[in-house]
Amino acid sequence: MSSQNIIVPNEQVAVFLEGVTVKYSIPSERIGTIKEYLIKKVSRKISHQDFLALNNVNFQVNKGEIFGIIGRNGAGKSTLLKVISRVLYPTQGRVWINGSVSPLLELGAGFHPELTGVENLYLNGTLLGHSKKDIQKHRDAIIDFAEIGDFIYSPIRTYSSGMVSRLGFAIATAWIPEILILDEVLSVGDAGFQQKCEIRMKELIHSGTTILLVSHSIATIENVCSNAILLHHGQVIKSGTGKEIGKRYKEILSGS
Repeated sequence: MSSQNIIVPNEQVAVFLEGVTVKYSIPSERIGTIKEYLIKKVSRKISHQDFLALNNVNFQVNKGEIFGIIGRNGAGKSTLLKVISRVLYPTQGRVWINGSVSPLLELGAGFHPELTGVENLYLNGTLLGHSKKDIQKHRDAIIDFAEIGDFIYSPIRTYSSGMVSRLGFAIATAWIPEILILDEVLSVGDAGFQQKCEIRMKELIHSGTTILLVSHSIATIENVCSNAILLHHGQVIKSGTGKEIGKRYKEILSGS
């Protein structure tokens, strides 16, 4: 691509993807053991086929909006978030990020099961780049938001999945990030917690945070997201407002 053809997004754009493709090379047959794999590799009897997890994905997210990503399982949603989070680099294409990214790709993924909720609070806060003094300042608010009571002093391995998700979300959103990436956050927990998440996200938006949200919930995409994309087999088959994307996804699910 020549320099004359390179698009430079303006300052109101938070995330910009151009021609992003992620290609995996996978064995065409199942290999049961490492020994079998090595024997076939040495004898050059392993054949591979390419799999496109993402295929020429293009879109942009403006600053201060909740941008939705929806699609069936295997559509490429999580792969897309990993590319934007710099966890995974694309095979082709360009990813342009304007701001620091705080990814929450899996609630509680960074928790140590043998540490208490409080200890994990400090651990995760440190991993997010915050000082002990700053974490201490936000500690009570995080514990109050999580609503897990005295379990905050118990090891994480004793928590239910809902308790883990509440604490994970409370920690991730206690500070105001520039770009927050959430993967299926609103699909866990009870209705009351989901409503608290939505309120918290809107508070972050009012503070200038840009949010990328993956969800299987059509209602969430329609009611929370200003704009969204619909992924299908690694491709963006439609982009538009949250309500437009929700409507189109309903049609796909119903077979129309």
